[in-house]
Amino acid sequence: MQRAQRVLDNPALDIAIQLANELQKPIAVFFGLHPKYPNGNWRHYAFLMDGLAETAERVAARGAAFVFRPYPDHNLIRFCEEVKPCLVIGDENPMRAPEGWRQSAARDLRIPFYTVDADVIVPTKYFPKEEYAARTIRPKLQKLLPLFFHPCENPKAGYSWPADTEPKSTAPIETSILDSLPVDRSTAPVAGVNGGTAAGLRQLQSFIQQGLSRYDTDRNLPHLAGTSELSSYLHFGQLGPLTIALAVQSAEAPRQAKEAYLEELIVRRELAINFVARNPKYDELAGCHEWAQKTLAASTNDPRDVLYSESQLENAETHDDLWNAAQMEMVKRGRMHGYLRMYWAKKILEWTETPAEAFAIAVRLNDRYELDGRDPNGYTGVAWAIGGKHDRPWAPRRPIFGMIRYMSYDGCKRKFDIQSYIRKVAAL
Repeated sequence: MQRAQRVLDNPALDIAIQLANELQKPIAVFFGLHPKYPNGNWRHYAFLMDGLAETAERVAARGAAFVFRPYPDHNLIRFCEEVKPCLVIGDENPMRAPEGWRQSAARDLRIPFYTVDADVIVPTKYFPKEEYAARTIRPKLQKLLPLFFHPCENPKAGYSWPADTEPKSTAPIETSILDSLPVDRSTAPVAGVNGGTAAGLRQLQSFIQQGLSRYDTDRNLPHLAGTSELSSYLHFGQLGPLTIALAVQSAEAPRQAKEAYLEELIVRRELAINFVARNPKYDELAGCHEWAQKTLAASTNDPRDVLYSESQLENAETHDDLWNAAQMEMVKRGRMHGYLRMYWAKKILEWTETPAEAFAIAVRLNDRYELDGRDPNGYTGVAWAIGGKHDRPWAPRRPIFGMIRYMSYDGCKRKFDIQSYIRKVAAL
């Protein structure tokens, strides 16, 4: 278990239990905690650890052993040498580093090793090429969705470990374990925000009761609580997209509101995962469309009214009070409203010397402070805002942006109550 850190509606766990039952074998769920996950820091690890003890309890309720091995005992191959399994099931992750770990495990293991796509509703393997935009993946998803859009069985393991052979954890599953590990402590945990499946389900119910009915009209209004705030639970796999989608589909809310949310959860999210899975340059400008790279290159030498260093941006020291508020919301709460993420990234393009530098800074800040950072949605959002990914050329050409879609302070001011949003962030 790595990306799908849950027991509820987890296809990887379900298949592992089904195979264990067919083979009449006990099952162990292994979780190895590595303190040097790429771009991970104390904020991310604390949220992860919030949910892990709950996951262990839920695993036990499904009849399996949960084995927690933090660094330096986190190695899957050594664990397999210890318990001598007949096969290994893993969850998939399209990101560069964890996919590399899976490939390495496949080379080192001498038993069958299968991975299951537990992070989407329609498995990514059905889209072997990079999709150009939402309009190209949407009809393909809609065609396949009926095969997968149904409740999971969540089976129980039927065979127990003999008492003297059940594998054991090497440390208690407590957040304090982070004190003894070389975790990057540059970014503090978010106060008052808890990880875990139970917390995610509470947030889901709160959204359905209070926000879903107005989602189609309120989702792009940052001064209102118009979004679900479930992205961190999705990122850590503490909630699965199917759980959320089924709950939204069955909710008593206007059809257009539910359709708007499911478009974001399924079409847009799975488009982002397709981008990361199929484009090895997903976290740099070079991964964007050729037309976008050309128009930005032609605009690189356009004069900038102002330039900010990465440190000034990180500390929200710009002339733009809306941008500063968005940055501080991310620093303080570990999240930023989706509409403002677009504005935030586009202004970084406007205030730095080159598009490539802007892209790199946006990725670093997003990965450092967002609880859902280091995620396909984050990389796709930066690529859309700065590099026109999944978008189209916009005429006429603008200075600095070329034919990349432009966003302005005045445009935001016409769309929502900027001062109300700024006051809300200041009160955090």
